[in-house]
Amino acid sequence: MTGDRWNAPDTEVLDAIADGIANQTAVLATVVAVDGSAYRRPGAKMVITDDSDSVGSVTAGCLEDDVSALAERVLATGNSCIEQFDLTGDDDVWGLGVGCNGVVDILIEPLDERYRPVAYAHQNSDDIAVLTVLGNTPTDIQQGNRAFAYPTDNQQLTFETPNWPDQLRKAVIEPTQRLFSAGSSDTVTVSWDENTADVFIDIIQTPPKLIVFGSGHDVDPVVELAKRVGFRVTVVTFRGAAADTDRFDAADRVLSTSPTDLRSVLSFDTDTHAVIMSHNFVDDRLVLNELLATSVQYIGLVGSRQRFEDMQEVFATEGRTFTSDERNRIYTPAGLDLGGGTPFHIAQSIVAEVTAHYHDRDPQHLSERKGPIHPRSRVGTSSGDDRPE
Repeated sequence: MTGDRWNAPDTEVLDAIADGIANQTAVLATVVAVDGSAYRRPGAKMVITDDSDSVGSVTAGCLEDDVSALAERVLATGNSCIEQFDLTGDDDVWGLGVGCNGVVDILIEPLDERYRPVAYAHQNSDDIAVLTVLGNTPTDIQQGNRAFAYPTDNQQLTFETPNWPDQLRKAVIEPTQRLFSAGSSDTVTVSWDENTADVFIDIIQTPPKLIVFGSGHDVDPVVELAKRVGFRVTVVTFRGAAADTDRFDAADRVLSTSPTDLRSVLSFDTDTHAVIMSHNFVDDRLVLNELLATSVQYIGLVGSRQRFEDMQEVFATEGRTFTSDERNRIYTPAGLDLGGGTPFHIAQSIVAEVTAHYHDRDPQHLSERKGPIHPRSRVGTSSGDDRPE
């Protein structure tokens, strides 16, 4: 497995899942539970093909070869399995010093039509929850039995639960809703009457959107880095700049329009993030005004503080002032204070700020963070450990 395939963003892993279903020659490995510390949390995925190629990761690299070996057996037999890896020993993993100081459970299963709803949801940019029975169940519910849930516009869930008793479906509604709200996956133990079941609830959400306004060379590294961390990226150019996908080959979409037509050609929601970097004072000012009329909560404006003050003065001459809510949505100069002045340093600071905003984090040194690095679900019983990583 190459480094580029190991660190593939979730969008590429989901693409590989769709290909694996179509070809019927791939296996999916998913972290379903973590007790203690681990490099990846529940929901992390890795697709292994019949030629041992793989996309994605379930650890920092210490278990991928073992998982690939198990995948060969799963592909040959067609039977899924759950494997537990204990990385808490004094010698780490086989004395190599690569342990994560946690116990990791990994579900390894053939990719077939039973996983097709995930591919459809990814294709249509819909959120979906995959619910898989892992064990500890009554005799009439088999391990691997699967259901799906979809959020509706009114924040409710629609369930597809073939072969599930109605009591089990009702038992998973509340934890599924909570995990959707938290944007995390976990294994939960649910009970009804005198029965119990361990169910892995995998929340797969639509990737966040980033729209970059500009056509200069400094746009390229922002697009590249944003794609690497899992954003769907659209590049918007102005004033006759070509909407050439080859010019920004990492972008999902490239288009050219007028700043005043943005809301008629693009859709915006609270999961949309915007970075304005055309470096044209007039265009940037028009784009900013248009974006403030949408629900976008992060509007990054590249440029100096003085430039923004000049922009506000022009707005004021037109009788336009910013409310406190509008001002709180504008991040300028865009980016975190990371140091460095190369195009990639600048792009890194911008994408880091966008990522922190998406995850609702206040950027700080991890050494200063209290509690775990990654958010832990309070829903399940198998990965709610609060020990710091």
